[in-house]
Amino acid sequence: MTAAMQELLSILDLEKLEHNLYRGRSPKLDWQRVFGGQTIAQALVAAQRTVTPERHVHSLHGYFMRPGDTKVPIIYEVDRIRDGGSFTTRRVVAIQHGHAIFSLEASFQGDEQGLEHQVPMPLDVPPPDSLMTQQELIGKFGDAVPEGIRRYWERDRPIDMKPVMLEHYTSREKLAPEQKIWIRTAGPVPADRATQAAVLAYLSDMTLLDTSTFAHGRAVFDPDIQAASLDHAMWFHRPHRLDGWILYTQDSPSSQGSRGFTRGALYGQDGTLIASVAQEGLIRLRHSPAE
Repeated sequence: MTAAMQELLSILDLEKLEHNLYRGRSPKLDWQRVFGGQTIAQALVAAQRTVTPERHVHSLHGYFMRPGDTKVPIIYEVDRIRDGGSFTTRRVVAIQHGHAIFSLEASFQGDEQGLEHQVPMPLDVPPPDSLMTQQELIGKFGDAVPEGIRRYWERDRPIDMKPVMLEHYTSREKLAPEQKIWIRTAGPVPADRATQAAVLAYLSDMTLLDTSTFAHGRAVFDPDIQAASLDHAMWFHRPHRLDGWILYTQDSPSSQGSRGFTRGALYGQDGTLIASVAQEGLIRLRHSPAE
């Protein structure tokens, strides 16, 4: 297990301060703001701590309000909205400096039997073992990878990624707003479903905003683009161990009003549809004073 993966599991172990009140911290990194996936995952953990273990998260919806400060703790306040006969609902507000920075609503359900189907995993995707890691891509393509993307790829992170289509990251061509990327944790994840769901929520925030820029030959790391997650929704379909590569398929149906919208699906290597994701993010062009 890498140090970054150990740190991820550590920051997901929230400190209980009081009834319905928890405190989380950020990794000791030089990030300018808290990674959105971290806030989603920690808010989910806070909600899980107030729910009976027989009920598991099946959906969550979150809104980002302010950038998170990596240098101070985040307080998570849980509102126990409802404990019903079949479903449990929780609302969580993440607070820093006296202000809400993120809010989450999550619903939990016990396992039930019923009708079942899923859209199959795409078949035209090369296996992860045939693709290069991001570090290997930097070594091969060097300066062809834009500086912002190269710096991001060089960081020690708890998640390994192998993009299927390299043109998205090495060119400025206007491409179809879709991508497929293999993703996995950089070490084992505890087998309990609560932790697995939190880690899945963490990694689900990766690369989504990128997809909404591909149709314009741009990237979220371009200096004239202001990018940030605005909201994030996730549906957990089937429990699945996170001990191997996961295929993350993404497409962006629309960008407008300085916002980009992206949908995603997470598949296990065995073809199991694990979860679905939707996100809208700020994609704002910064204009010079002359413009």
